Formats: sequence, structure tokens, C-alpha cells
Amino acid sequence: MTWNAGQVVHITVHPDEGDVRLDRWLRRKFQHLSQPQIERLLRRGEIRVDGARAKSNARLRPGQSVRIPPLQDRPEEDRPRKSSNVGRVSAEDAEWIRSMVIHEDDRLIALNKPFGLAVQGGTGTHRHIDGFSSALVREGEEKPRLVHRLDRDTTGVLVLAKTASAAAELGKLFRSRALQKVYWAVTLGSPYPPEAQLRGWMIKAEGPGGDKEKMRSAVHGEKGAVHAVTDYAVLSNAGQLAAWVALSPQTGRTHQLRFHMAEIGCAILGDNKYTCVRPEPGGVPDGLHLHARALKLPGRNGRPLELVAELPQHFELTFEVLGFDADIADDPFRPFERGGRARK
Repeated sequence: MTWNAGQVVHITVHPDEGDVRLDRWLRRKFQHLSQPQIERLLRRGEIRVDGARAKSNARLRPGQSVRIPPLQDRPEEDRPRKSSNVGRVSAEDAEWIRSMVIHEDDRLIALNKPFGLAVQGGTGTHRHIDGFSSALVREGEEKPRLVHRLDRDTTGVLVLAKTASAAAELGKLFRSRALQKVYWAVTLGSPYPPEAQLRGWMIKAEGPGGDKEKMRSAVHGEKGAVHAVTDYAVLSNAGQLAAWVALSPQTGRTHQLRFHMAEIGCAILGDNKYTCVRPEPGGVPDGLHLHARALKLPGRNGRPLELVAELPQHFELTFEVLGFDADIADDPFRPFERGGRARK
């Protein structure tokens, strides 16, 4: 959509755009409108939904009318700015991100995200999945939308929605327990008992070097605290030196898997943020050993869609060193099925 320069317009929310946050809907319609600009216009009451003031996180319904104010002759801070990187993906990077695709259908694209690649941009981060994702679409198609996140150094299944309606549908699934996520990790030491559920409160706290994204233990009622729940099952171990562990998060908290493993004294191999006192095994490669192995989504035809990401190279090398055999876990979901047991 072109920028509305000189008059008030009212845009009706399309049936495919239901349950989308207002700020995200605006950014899709006006691609150069920044989040601060959206927040200012909403605070001033210049952007309205069905004639009423609205917040940026309000979820739109099909048929609602969104008021967009005239935007010409506004202060410089409210004018749209063009991004020099829009649409610019090198042939090499386009080929690279296409090589990550493990599944595609009419609503989503699933990637096997590599180690060290950020999902979104930020200060000093110019190479990321969101920036490359335009190379995944054909002419006339919409740019894919991220519906969840993985840390930069976490590998594995990452899902992008192909349309606004698919993003809303998938977003609901990721906020609910209607899908199942399984991660594989190599931990320092072997968790005991070999199968358990971890529960606890956590909160953001300042980490090493002023890092604001490190979680610490919290208590119920502490301002900003969130509750995190993780199921785990030890699939194999190298004595008490290290273990191959399957993890199934029941909540979607920042760093919860890394935090939970460190909290029980079995930090994930290669994690420099959430650590424990156990020594690292020798002869293994560097890098965080946390992999989003599989994702199970409700299918439209009644059959679930199972997405499985192959192990990255540093994981495979570590498995060789420690004697772990990935073939014994041919079904990543089995350890967490009711009545199922992890196979050693």
C-alpha cells in the first residue's frame, strides 16, 4: 500500500486479517511506518478502530474499520523512512536460505536454522532470517512472517507464515498448548531423575557485561516474574560426564530451557550465559548444543504435521565423540507421549 499523504482514509480489515495485532497490521499496510510512529499516532488518537482509541496490541476483527490520518506536512520524526536494505538479498544469501527449507505448504515455510544466525535484526545485526526471507517467495507473494523465535545460537525448526491469516492462526497455536515442541540438548552431567518436569518462576536480570537478557530465579508474586514449565527425558549419557537430553517446553519463556538445565546443575554444553560447575568433556566442538529438533502442529486434514530438523555439524561431531546414536530416537515425540519412556 502507498503512503497516505493528504487525507483521512478508513481501511476495512479483510477476512484473512482477523486476530492480527493492530501495530503489525499497520506495518504491513505501511511498510515504512516505524513502531515509535505508530505508538505516537495511537497515543494522540489519530489512528482509531471503529471510531475508538486503541492500543498497539489490540487484535483486529474482520470488518472493523481502521482510521488512518493525513500524514503530509508532519514533523520529520513522523515521516516514513526508507530502508536501504529492503528487498536486497544477494544471490548467495538467497540460495543459502532456500537450502534451509525443510517443508513448505500453502500456509507456512519451515526452516532448519543454522548456528550463529539471528532470527531478527537489531543493533549491529545486519544478517538475519527476517532480512533474507523475501528470497523465499515467488513474484506477487507476500513476504513471510516470523511466528516464533529461536536464539541466535540455537539451531533447528523455525516457522514462517506465508499470509497474514496464517500468521494469526499459527500465532494462536504457539501461544497455546495445541502444538508440541521437542528440543535436543547435550548437557554437562546427566540430569537426575532421568525423566521429570521442571517448574519455577524466573525473571529478567542483568547478566555478564550488562546483558539484560539473562533470566534468574524468582518467587511467585515478584514483579515481572513469569512461570516456566519444562519436561525432559535423558535419552543417553556418557557416564556422569555428559548426557543427550530431550526437552519439551510447556511454556514459551525466554531462555527457559537453558535456564532450567543450569538450575539443576546440568547446563547445556557451550552455553556461556547459563553455566554450572561441571567440567566440559574434551574433544568436542565449540557452540551451544541446543537444537529445535521437532515440531508437531495440528493438521488441516486431521493428521498432524510433523516437522523434523536434521542435526547441525557441531552436534553430529559431539555425538561421535560421546558415543551417542541419534537413530535410537527415530520418533522425537515418543519420550513425551503418555505412558512413554525415553529409550536408553
